[in-house]
Amino acid sequence: MTKQTQIPLLVLAALLVLAGCSAAEPDRELTPQAAVGREVALDNGCAACHGENGEGGIGPAWIGLAGSTVELEGGGSVVADTAYLRRSIVDPQAEIVAGMTVNMPLTELSDAEVDALITYIEELR
Repeated sequence: MTKQTQIPLLVLAALLVLAGCSAAEPDRELTPQAAVGREVALDNGCAACHGENGEGGIGPAWIGLAGSTVELEGGGSVVADTAYLRRSIVDPQAEIVAGMTVNMPLTELSDAEVDALITYIEELR
């Protein structure tokens, strides 16, 4: 093998190693309650706006939401604690996130489904 063919192979090998090192953190396992919450999100259309993995879309991202400060439409802010998350799911018009132009529909989730969904969102910290 000549030096001219070795260099491209070395570059390719280095790129493959770097790609493996820079890959996203492996999916962490969810607790059973959070796994149920993820299924609730997928089965009830929540993921259509908030992202299949909570990454956001036309709705706010859930990743990093729990415990953060949320800016509200019309001014003010609120900490995204458990009470806020519950309120946002049960009464989505109570406190609208600033910049969101699509209104979240009312949901008909059971208390257990809301609890599981909140657990999922909290685990996406």
